[in-house]
Amino acid sequence: MSTRWRSLVLVPVWLLTSGWAAAQWQWVDDTGRKVFSDIAPPASVPDQHILKRPGPRIPAPAAAASGSADAPVATSAAAPRLPVRDEQLEARKKQLEEAEQAKKKADEERLAKARADSCERARRAKATLNSGLRIATTNAKGEREVMDDKALAQENQRIDEIMRTDCAPTGN
Repeated sequence: MSTRWRSLVLVPVWLLTSGWAAAQWQWVDDTGRKVFSDIAPPASVPDQHILKRPGPRIPAPAAAASGSADAPVATSAAAPRLPVRDEQLEARKKQLEEAEQAKKKADEERLAKARADSCERARRAKATLNSGLRIATTNAKGEREVMDDKALAQENQRIDEIMRTDCAPTGN
């Protein structure tokens, strides 16, 4: 009884797994060897060298069935398809890249203009501080205060730092 039970279990398992072996490609390569694979042959292998394809059998075209040797055999269903270039997608991609470059260039120009303006203001402030005139500022209470030597030195240091960063040539 156990042998009969074993065959009842193993036969269906064997039948189920044998379908995977049928899903293989078979072709003859350039050296004349038969190649078995579950991956389609490379595009360089001509159709007449492909011996077996996975999937359902497709009937031969009428031209091949009529026995005409001159008619080409079309097997477009099994031939691998190459991706088609989507020209609209490429045009949109190019447009987005150009827009991104234009935005980057505009940002760089705006930053360069702001730096140039800041540099010019710092040079004028430096000239005013070095002129020897008394300089007055307004404090938080709205009162006018004349800058002493310590405040002038601090303001000179601040303006020198601005000039170092904004008047220096950019690293582009």
